[in-house]
Amino acid sequence: MRVLIAPDSFGSSLTAAEAAETIASAWRTTAPDDDVTVCPLSDGGPGFLATLQSALGGELVPVNVTSPVGAATPALLLLVGTTVYLESAQAVGLPLVPDGLRDPTRTSSRGVGELLAAALDAGARRVVVGLGGSATNDAGAGALVGLARALGLPGPADVLAAGGGSLGDVTADDLVGLRELRDRLRGTELVVATDVDVPLLGLHGASAGFAAQKGATPEQAQDLERALGHFAHAATAALGDAVRPDLLAGARPSSTASRLTAAPGAGAAGGLGFGLALLGARLVPGAAFVADAVGLGDLIADHDVVVTGEGRFDWQSLHGKVVSEVASRALAHAVPTVVVAGEVLVGRRELSAAGITAAYAVGESPDQVAAALAAPAPTLAARAARVARTWSR
Repeated sequence: MRVLIAPDSFGSSLTAAEAAETIASAWRTTAPDDDVTVCPLSDGGPGFLATLQSALGGELVPVNVTSPVGAATPALLLLVGTTVYLESAQAVGLPLVPDGLRDPTRTSSRGVGELLAAALDAGARRVVVGLGGSATNDAGAGALVGLARALGLPGPADVLAAGGGSLGDVTADDLVGLRELRDRLRGTELVVATDVDVPLLGLHGASAGFAAQKGATPEQAQDLERALGHFAHAATAALGDAVRPDLLAGARPSSTASRLTAAPGAGAAGGLGFGLALLGARLVPGAAFVADAVGLGDLIADHDVVVTGEGRFDWQSLHGKVVSEVASRALAHAVPTVVVAGEVLVGRRELSAAGITAAYAVGESPDQVAAALAAPAPTLAARAARVARTWSR
C-alpha cells in the first residue's frame, strides 16, 4: 500500500518534520510492506520556511528582530532568486512570550515589520510572508511601525507598537506617514500566506476567535475587537485614495475599511493580514500556497491513502488549515484522507463535509491529552501504529 504522510506541526510539541517522521516510522514498523512517503506541510505558521526550503532550496540568512515583548530574537530570511520568504512566527510566535507575559493587549508585531525591512534590504523584488501562530492581536499596527523605523521613514507613531489595547485611541495624527510607507513598497510584490481564512472582525475574527489562546480574558477580547475596528477605519481613512477602490462598493473610506477587514485571512496572526494589506499585500491561503510549492496534488495522486494531522483538530482546522487543504486535494483524486491529531474536536458530519474519511485522537480524555503533551512523540507513534493496523491491507 502506498501511504503519504503529510501533517502540519503539532503545536509547539513537534515540528511538521518531526511529526511526519514519527508517524512514518510507526507505520513502517507496523506495516513493513507498505511504501511510505513523507511530506511535511505548513499553513504559513511555524515551519513555513523549513517546508519551503526543502522544496525550493535557497539560502537562509539570519537576522535579529524584536519579539512581541520587546526582547531581541533571532529569525531567518529564505532567499530564492529575487524572492524572499519570511515566517512571522519567528518574530511574533506564541513560544516567544513567557506564560506570565501573555497579554495580547500589550504584545506587538513590530518584529514582523523589521523582518520585512530586512527582506527589502536583501534586494527582494517579491516578498512572501507566512502568517500564523502569533502571540499578538494588534492588526499589524506594530509591524507598520517596525517597518517604518527600520527603513528610516517618519511615522506612523510609536503608539501603534504598544499592542492592540492601545489602538482604540489612535488618531489621524498617529497615522501620518502611512501613505509614504505604502508607497515605499510599491515596486515590491508583497504576498501574505495566511494560516486561516477568517476576517479581522466578528465572531470568527482575530479577537473573538483567537485572543483567548494568547492570554486574553473575555473582557479583553471584547476591548480588542473594538480597538481593532477603530484602528481599521482610522488607517483606511489615512490611506484615502491610495487604496484602489471597489467599484461595486464605491470609494468611501468606510467601504474600503469593510472590504479590507472582511477579506479572508485579514484576521490571521492577530490581524497581521489586515495590517500588511494596508501596504498593498495580496492575501492568499497559506496551506494552498505551500501545497502548490511542494507539488502536493501530484503526490496524493500517486498514493492510496494520505495521513495528515496537527496538534488540535477543531473548527479552526476547517478554515484554511493544512488538514482541510489536504482533504480537498485528496478528494479530487478520490484518495481517502485520515487525520491523526493530538485532540479531535470535530464531529462526523463536519468530517464528512470536509472530505475527511476518518480522524483519530492521540488523547481522548484529559489524562491522555496531558500524557500526549508530556511525551508527544511516543504517544503519537502509538496512535499511528494503531491507525496503520486499521488502514494497511
